Amino acid sequence: MLKDIPNLKVTDVAIAIVPRDDEEDFWDVYLVNLKDKPLVNVLVRSQGYGEVEGVERRTTTLRHLFEHIAPQTGVKIEPIQTRVFHMTNEYWISFTLDDYLYEKKFFFVPESITKDYLSNIPALGRQGVVIK
Repeated sequence: MLKDIPNLKVTDVAIAIVPRDDEEDFWDVYLVNLKDKPLVNVLVRSQGYGEVEGVERRTTTLRHLFEHIAPQTGVKIEPIQTRVFHMTNEYWISFTLDDYLYEKKFFFVPESITKDYLSNIPALGRQGVVIK
């Protein structure tokens, strides 16, 4: 029955977009595991979409698999070009923890990825725009 299925929410997992020190046109996207346990079989799907000069645009959908992400660490997912910061950038994650399958979508709305919104990310030892 539906009532017997646990409704588990994703907590202590974040997506961080971090500026590069040596390049203005690209930043890096990280998946950050803030839990005290490892994440297993992590699947990440990323895509961008939105209106550009009155025309609907979509980026290529990318998929990434990480077999294991240690506790209190982050893994680099992909580079992201600054020219897509005016679009919605979506990251869907799925992972296994304690024999349960979790999933969550993270949305960076247009113009939310800027140096104005940088915060410290202790797991990475860097600053970036973070969504938990």
